[in-house]
Amino acid sequence: MSKKHINFDELAERFKTIKLLALDVDGVLTDDHIFFGPDGFEMKKFHISDGFYIVLAQRTGLKIAVVSGRYSAATTTRMKDLKVKYILQEMREKCEQIQPLLEELKLEHSQVAFVGNEILDIKLAKKVGLSIAVADAAEELKDVVDFVTEAKGGFGAVREILKAYFKGNKLDPMSVLT
Repeated sequence: MSKKHINFDELAERFKTIKLLALDVDGVLTDDHIFFGPDGFEMKKFHISDGFYIVLAQRTGLKIAVVSGRYSAATTTRMKDLKVKYILQEMREKCEQIQPLLEELKLEHSQVAFVGNEILDIKLAKKVGLSIAVADAAEELKDVVDFVTEAKGGFGAVREILKAYFKGNKLDPMSVLT
């Protein structure tokens, strides 16, 4: 049986207690496609507005982490460009992957929002205080999360989520532009 999802206003309200937003990469920050050249060179397509809102949210004090099961130099490059400090890659068990970061930041799972798209995200989604799936996520994940975005992964879903963060915390993104 599917969990009843909260609406955007309820999502905004829930963001009042969130200190860390953890994001899966492939299928959340990207459109779930990877381009490989014959030499193994990898390219990914990231949504510019997602990145812009990540930068703005970090300026307000929200911690952002990427939590990905696979290593990607393209992910590292993009996250460094956005000044995302916490880049966790190459570990399939995301609950174990994020635990040292929670200890470092002195946070509880209840203070974490997690955005995923695939069945391997279910375990962490069940453990955090606020669980989110992108619109085109696996149905099994959508069945257990608190909120499902209107936007697909790689097409502004993270921006949509961060707009709720700004609204819930009564912050104006315009105030942190410079």
